[in-house]
Amino acid sequence: AEVPAAVLDDHTRWRRPLVEAAGRLRLLGWASILLIGGAMAAMITLAANAALAANAQVIAVLRLVGAQDSYIAHAFVRRFTLRALFGAFVGVLFALLGVFMLPSPAEEGAFLTGLGFQGWHWFLPLLIPPFAGLVAFAATRRAAFRTLKGLT
Repeated sequence: AEVPAAVLDDHTRWRRPLVEAAGRLRLLGWASILLIGGAMAAMITLAANAALAANAQVIAVLRLVGAQDSYIAHAFVRRFTLRALFGAFVGVLFALLGVFMLPSPAEEGAFLTGLGFQGWHWFLPLLIPPFAGLVAFAATRRAAFRTLKGLT
């Protein structure tokens, strides 16, 4: 009644595209995680195949003395899985350090303020090393048994 031409603006008109863009950005993030996991599996598979091919004579000798393919594959799987776990753990530590060093929202005029993790979200990146180990385990095991089968 006091201001007859007043319009209540709840910002939905300009906020809606931003919310949609944020949702698509989240989807893009998940897609990139899947792509990184696939690329990691491909690299580990290639490395395992190269290691198995380079050790073909050693594998032949192990088979002569009675070693089963599962024993030989286990040695390669263990080595590649532990390397992937260690590499992912070191990468996560450096990433967390980088996120921790981002400026806080209290700093005036700082760029990228307020980014980072809040509370228990700091523990979410710790899921990456087990995921990397699982991918390395599956990729190396599959590559090892396929290569060992071809070496007979």
